[in-house]
Amino acid sequence: MIKELEITLPPEEINKTTCIEKEVAREIRVPLEKINTVEVLKRSIDARKQNVKFRLKVRAYTHESHIKEEYVKKNYQYVKDKDAVIIVGAGPAGIFAAMRLLELGLKPIIIDRGKDVHERKTDIALINRSHIVNPDSNYCYGEGGAGTYSDGKLYTRSTKRGDVGYVLSTFVEHGATKDILIDAHPHIGTDRLPMIMYMMRQTILEHGGEFYFESRITDFIIKNKTIKGVIDHKGTKFEGIAVILATGHSARDVYDIFFKNKLLVEAKPFAMGVRVEHPQKLIDSIQYHRPSRGEFLPAATYQLVTQVEDRGVFSFCMCPGGVIVPSATDVEQVVVNGMSNSKRNSDYANSGIVVSVELQDLAKYSEHGAKAGLIFQQEIEKAAYNAGEAGRYAPAQRLTDFVSNKASANLSKCSYNPGVIAADLNEILPKGISQRLHKAFTIFGEKMKGYYTSEANVLGVESRTSSPVKLPRDPENMQHLQVKNLYPCGEGAGYAGGIVSSALDGINCAEKIAMTVKGV
Repeated sequence: MIKELEITLPPEEINKTTCIEKEVAREIRVPLEKINTVEVLKRSIDARKQNVKFRLKVRAYTHESHIKEEYVKKNYQYVKDKDAVIIVGAGPAGIFAAMRLLELGLKPIIIDRGKDVHERKTDIALINRSHIVNPDSNYCYGEGGAGTYSDGKLYTRSTKRGDVGYVLSTFVEHGATKDILIDAHPHIGTDRLPMIMYMMRQTILEHGGEFYFESRITDFIIKNKTIKGVIDHKGTKFEGIAVILATGHSARDVYDIFFKNKLLVEAKPFAMGVRVEHPQKLIDSIQYHRPSRGEFLPAATYQLVTQVEDRGVFSFCMCPGGVIVPSATDVEQVVVNGMSNSKRNSDYANSGIVVSVELQDLAKYSEHGAKAGLIFQQEIEKAAYNAGEAGRYAPAQRLTDFVSNKASANLSKCSYNPGVIAADLNEILPKGISQRLHKAFTIFGEKMKGYYTSEANVLGVESRTSSPVKLPRDPENMQHLQVKNLYPCGEGAGYAGGIVSSALDGINCAEKIAMTVKGV
């Protein structure tokens, strides 16, 4: 008999095979010795009640033998002499587009303005030590994209976009733990992602693909409304049968190429706010209903959302056991984000708390057309830079002081490495955002007793949740509405919001190209 069922176990038993088998035997009412194998399909935490439980979906084998499924290697072809597809950006959208192109018999040529994932670490260390930003190599730019240095969360609701299992298994094939295949909210960790990205690069190179780092594109090669390639800042031309533009949500100069060539760009809604940081022990005690999570439960997470004055206010990129990091991409900016290592073992929990910004909120910037949201972002990031003493620090405030419009005499301990300085974030953020945040924080404090506390700091600004512009494409062929064979892709084009959804969008673009060129 093969039977799928759900079981629950206390935290101390979750990693004990005998405990899982005993519970399965009890549930299906067979003697323990009849259980041949139990395969865990999904795993999640149920913390709704005082007694926190792990909930498992399992497949139990009694009489039948369980044939262990090995991960089938993708059928990557050797493509050195095949038709080339230019991919601009080595984040998840670009890398997964390249991996899929190998399977489809097309040659990916990946161009990225940043450095490879190991050299990029040096520039990131410099940001943390002194907030000196390399505009082409930082937390947002470089091999692996922004996700590589922001926890590597792999949870998505975009299941209709494609096969999430394909993305997860590709990560596993290149070194990620198999836990990501069963966890309800999988993540890899910033400490492990660099090596995984390196291994994916090696797969692409070994099968005839090419990489060009420190190569920032400055123009398109367009003839008869068809893109033929791109030109980088050194004057190098890269030509191919198609171009996948997967530059991420912060590559503002790429949008300037569109404006220069009088190509259609649309403004789109986005979100902006602050990053809030609590002691992880406090979040654990709130979520797990106990003084300490103990040794068997992971650092607790949370997800919060509410409506305030017709705008959504929600948590974004919550990092349990994580740290706050500087994510500016140029001088005279202060931008904050969060990251966690695989063990999520820091003393802090942080999350973006952001307010939806609709197009009507940008009336002041209407003269800038599709660039309105970009100009708005830049102004707020510059204000945060000035408040942080020319970017040496991040402006911060105790949560309760922020809500009370009160200056903080001092701040709680904080994970932000470059350092924080007490500043009134209400003077940095527009009133429409700060006042909605005030109300939302009190609401969140009612939902999570203890969340609204003077122990928490808020830091500014969380401004790069998504791109404020969209590069319009045909929904059927995924090409830009005005330029044939140009495939706007991923977060920077306005079609994704995270590692997995970006990867799926890259895969879909690759498949559309193969269908157009080869009919496969």
